[in-house]
Amino acid sequence: MFSLFKSNPSKKLRRQYDKLLERALHAQRNGDIKTYSMLTAESDALLKQIETIENNQG
Repeated sequence: MFSLFKSNPSKKLRRQYDKLLERALHAQRNGDIKTYSMLTAESDALLKQIETIENNQG
């Protein structure tokens, strides 16, 4: 019953992941490949964390 009020930790990480991908997209469009690759690597690491959390929850 009270699980409605519990925060979902993967939800916050998912928003951060989406923002990183958006920033990477803009960097790629501007020709900044170094920044694009760094942001993509960060987003991949964040996605692994999200998958781990979601696998442990359900």
